[in-house]
Amino acid sequence: MHNKVDFSLPPEELFLNPASDPGFLPIDPPDFFWRAQPRARILGFSASQHEEIAKKIEGFVAYSNRHKMFSKAVEFNSIPVLLENARFKKSFVTASGRGLLSGAAGMRLQNRYLWANEDQSFDADLRLADYFERCQAANPESLFLSYAGSVPDAPFAVDCRNTFNYFHFLTESLCQLSTIEDIGSARPIFMHFPNQIEKTRGFTRSFVDALYPELQDRVVFERAPKSYDRVLCSYNLMNSYYHYPDALVPSVDPLIASRTLWKGKHAVRASSGVLAMNAVDRNLYRLRERGLQAISGKDFSYLPRRFWVARESSQARERSMEGEDALLEILQLFGFQKVAFETLTPLEQIALMANAEVMMSYHGAGFANMLFANPKAHILELGTLQTAMFRWGDFWRLANVSGCNYVSFFADFAKDNQLIEPNFAEDGILPVSLSGHGLAVVMSFLVSLLGHVPTYTRASDVQRVGQQLNLIGAAERTWDLFQKHPGVEEGNANLCLILAECHRQRGDSRAELAALKRAHQFDLRRSHTLMQVIWCAQKLNDRSEVNWALSRLRSAFPEKFEDMVRDRPWLRRLL
Repeated sequence: MHNKVDFSLPPEELFLNPASDPGFLPIDPPDFFWRAQPRARILGFSASQHEEIAKKIEGFVAYSNRHKMFSKAVEFNSIPVLLENARFKKSFVTASGRGLLSGAAGMRLQNRYLWANEDQSFDADLRLADYFERCQAANPESLFLSYAGSVPDAPFAVDCRNTFNYFHFLTESLCQLSTIEDIGSARPIFMHFPNQIEKTRGFTRSFVDALYPELQDRVVFERAPKSYDRVLCSYNLMNSYYHYPDALVPSVDPLIASRTLWKGKHAVRASSGVLAMNAVDRNLYRLRERGLQAISGKDFSYLPRRFWVARESSQARERSMEGEDALLEILQLFGFQKVAFETLTPLEQIALMANAEVMMSYHGAGFANMLFANPKAHILELGTLQTAMFRWGDFWRLANVSGCNYVSFFADFAKDNQLIEPNFAEDGILPVSLSGHGLAVVMSFLVSLLGHVPTYTRASDVQRVGQQLNLIGAAERTWDLFQKHPGVEEGNANLCLILAECHRQRGDSRAELAALKRAHQFDLRRSHTLMQVIWCAQKLNDRSEVNWALSRLRSAFPEKFEDMVRDRPWLRRLL
């Protein structure tokens, strides 16, 4: 059976347009296309011992924060659809000969098209974006050509990227079973995968049985390729955001922070990649709910709340971390236990995360379980510049579903020359090396977060930890840090600004104003500090302080003053 996709075809022949192409019938109109959801705290810090690598990490994180993160997560609906003349080819699905651009599998299908055509005379990225724009122009009236109207008597099928990678199975395939709730379970259910059967790992069946016990007698794992005359499946709408004009599917532009990478509905690769980082499949919310319901009322008190996740080398890809033993030795002093997800049942894994105070590990598929973390949990990941660039964004959606605090420390590569960046295409993901410096950076943050603030001899260490604690929303711990280092902010504008933010989070606006004024006193070159003084004083309704800051701004930074009052004439009248 033909198991290949012909990427030489033009996009309109290769990809299915759900608004007009045959063979695609949603069961009912979706109750929503996308909707905004609260965003988790997602932070990244350098833990490299090399200044050159540390600067690259800090630059990449700052760029991501500014140009890639939306103000809210974007939940895209997943709907049950009937496919006609369907084929499951490797990890892709086609209907009437055209590929479904559903969720992560749809993103991979687009990427494969771009890679397959990168040596052609045309720009494949622009050709794909033009295809979507033609769809938008041709799809002005309705979301879909027609609807099935009722649930047909047909099997349900799921596409699996593979059955050995826990991350992809949990976040892309298992969650699709949630769509069964919309159409009823009285039908055969097939999960199709491209890999050799002997590579399938036991977690696939155990998670199906644990989270969907009513389906366990109906679910069959079957290797692709497989053809169906008619089959039901789950279709995620993320990529179809680009199929429709704003009149049918409103823009997510109100959620963006920057247009450097974001190009609206012009679906060039960099822009659609940003959307994918901030997008969440509705089925993930439903899978999380399933998991939490499954552990409700059961006793898991024997599981730790602070833990380091190690790997069982016999069960997972070997990628051990240099410096793990030294880190574990210190973690155990603060009540951490070592666990391995592979040795726990599915419900124990879910309960472990649902009750966690702190989970910590080096980069790997186990972070998929962040999906089940409680919103107050701190999930600490140790990675590298490489994982920051190529893997970090893949995990954002899991943090956004759970609402936890996801903090990544990017350390060094476990290689002889740590200053030479590996080639991802040739070397894959390299293990993490946590140096003595990296260990100090990570642990100073962690122990401060846990209420054991160290004493530092350098103001730069106070500044680093204070910034980190403020960003994670732990203002009381920031206050403890300054209490333990009295007067450290004297003469240091950066520390005064950190202290001001601490007071802001604690709700002490008068102390915030005092710290901001001292920050200005210690560095008169910063116009933004005066603007902060103005807004803080305005919040306090302190007219004299507002007037003072406005006068200082006008005399020292006349252009900034004019920019600030241009749309706020009432500020000028205060002088």
